[in-house]
Amino acid sequence: MKLSVGSDHGGYAYKEAVKKHLISQGHKVIDCGCFGTESVDYPEFGIAAAELVRDGKVDRGIVICTTGIGMSIAANKVRGIRCALCGDLKSAEMTRRHNDSNVLAMGAGIIPLSLALEITDVWLSTEFEGGRHARRIGIITAYEAGKEQV
Repeated sequence: MKLSVGSDHGGYAYKEAVKKHLISQGHKVIDCGCFGTESVDYPEFGIAAAELVRDGKVDRGIVICTTGIGMSIAANKVRGIRCALCGDLKSAEMTRRHNDSNVLAMGAGIIPLSLALEITDVWLSTEFEGGRHARRIGIITAYEAGKEQV
């Protein structure tokens, strides 16, 4: 699978560990930054990772900051992105199964790195169920396209 990753300075160490973990599993990874621990503005990195998903240049994206909240907000501003902030395995599974999330956000200051790696694995290995869930994703997509009545 081809993936984009992005972080701010608070998520940098986790991003590097997640990237290494993904590459060791045979995934291709595009690193959208940041590239160190100096303070940066997180939106540019979250948006860059999400845009690669939107543009079909990668299959999915992963964004990380201290809480995951800022990155999830930034990524979700990109049309077509369904970024889910996950801090446990069940959420990672269900957001793929029911919501077809295409970007995963995590908080480096919230969860241990070992859990972040497990969440990543569950999120990547879970398929979207479709069915009634596809209808619901369609409602969101229609609204996003400016069709407020669905």
